[in-house]
Amino acid sequence: MTPELTLLNLDHTRTFLLLHGGGGVPTMAGFAHLLAERAHARVLLPTHPGFGGTPKPDGLTGVAGLARTYADLLDRLDLTGVTVIGNSFGGWVAAEIALLGSPRVGSVVIANGIGVEVEGHPITDVRGLSPAELRALSWHDPSKAPQATSPGPDVQALIGYTGPKMADPTLAERLGRTPVPVHVMWGESDGIVSPEYGKAFAAAIPRSTFTLLPRTGHLPQVESPEALLDAVLSVR
Repeated sequence: MTPELTLLNLDHTRTFLLLHGGGGVPTMAGFAHLLAERAHARVLLPTHPGFGGTPKPDGLTGVAGLARTYADLLDRLDLTGVTVIGNSFGGWVAAEIALLGSPRVGSVVIANGIGVEVEGHPITDVRGLSPAELRALSWHDPSKAPQATSPGPDVQALIGYTGPKMADPTLAERLGRTPVPVHVMWGESDGIVSPEYGKAFAAAIPRSTFTLLPRTGHLPQVESPEALLDAVLSVR
């Protein structure tokens, strides 16, 4: 006969939802594998509908709608305590997920996000930039940028969600109602959205924290993955 047991089950496995930016899944894939291996974590890395030639429903037109799509995904998977990490455009989606107040989400990390309007610190318009120009703006040391990990943005898919200004004038005010912990992390050499922009992003979110990542540009998960990993794993 198997005896009844009183069991304390301590499951420290964390789940992360990674949200890529305009460069698509390739800008997040390496970090996803590093995070899964180092943290022994479950990592979800979706492709935003419409990116990389994937289908996109006609009714899915805005960032808030995309955020609800991912909140619904967490519901379907019956996950809790999820840490959402978004870079660039993915950071905007992560901010919208934070605003939803889903009980599935434990915390949110915004890495070099876009979406807010900050006077005096506009988002660089990436439309029409050459690969060399984009690398110069995106990397602390452009000479170290591997071609394979610096794809150009999927502009058509990106603008389909963000509009041509790649910002929402209502977002900064709405962020004041964010109910979950948010950690804003920023590459100090970002030429797409400056650290001052990042500080303003963080300042709009009550009780958020801001971490500046040295010798890093717009894609910390590609240029400084170990530094970003250390910062992410320090978040509880």
